[in-house]
Amino acid sequence: MNRKKKIPDLHYLYEAAVQGVDSDLDFAARLFRNKRNRKPLTLREDFCGTAALACEWVNRSPKHRAWGVDIDRSTLDWGQKHNVAYLQPDAGKIDLVCSDVITAKTPPTDLVLALNFSYCIFKTRDRLCSYFETVRSALNEDGLFILDLYGGTEAVEAKLEPRDIEKHTATDGTKIPAFEYIWDQAAYNVIDHHAVNHIHFNLPGIGKINKAFTYDWRLWTLPEIQELLFEAGFKSAEVYLHGWTDDGESDEIYRRRTRYENSLGWVAYIVGIK
Repeated sequence: MNRKKKIPDLHYLYEAAVQGVDSDLDFAARLFRNKRNRKPLTLREDFCGTAALACEWVNRSPKHRAWGVDIDRSTLDWGQKHNVAYLQPDAGKIDLVCSDVITAKTPPTDLVLALNFSYCIFKTRDRLCSYFETVRSALNEDGLFILDLYGGTEAVEAKLEPRDIEKHTATDGTKIPAFEYIWDQAAYNVIDHHAVNHIHFNLPGIGKINKAFTYDWRLWTLPEIQELLFEAGFKSAEVYLHGWTDDGESDEIYRRRTRYENSLGWVAYIVGIK
């Protein structure tokens, strides 16, 4: 009898396909050292989901401390069970806070990171500025706020972008098979920059998992983000963009830039300096 394979938990697939916690933390730590001439010790991960980034931060040093903030209790509980619990004996060095990021209360930290474009759920300037004000107050006096943003000529087109993800072992020891990740830019409104995007997965022996995750947000622009950081009281707002290889791929080396030629697609870090 043919038995259909069990679908892996979608949280595992998301972590494998979307998150790049090592490169994000490498960038954040290096930038902080260059700006402040010391190593950062504390980090807050906003829209943390399963808290993979906050967990890796704590895992990197016994001196590190982290907070993860997310409004979805079930996702936080999954992260506690499958990620935080495996930090022993360092699990006590991370706290997960179930709260709206605009009203969340956490101790001041050296770094606040809001990645994977999650802040784009705030579709008005007032709401986004309120969030940035919250972040500024949550930072130490020499703290840095790091966001990311995507753009380019294809960022506003309806398109499917598939990518193969290699098999790997999750933090809790679960074996995740190789699978296909599909980024689906389903809709974009040029009037208000409202975008609807989906994530689909395609797994061998299982088939396609349609709309595993859906994002309904405003695709902000780099100057808008910089302006709102200034409005929220940040002293400076810098943009870091990658270069290109000879094959036309990102070289994953992010440098501060004030000019950058548009391309089919790019990803930037924006850094708010308190």
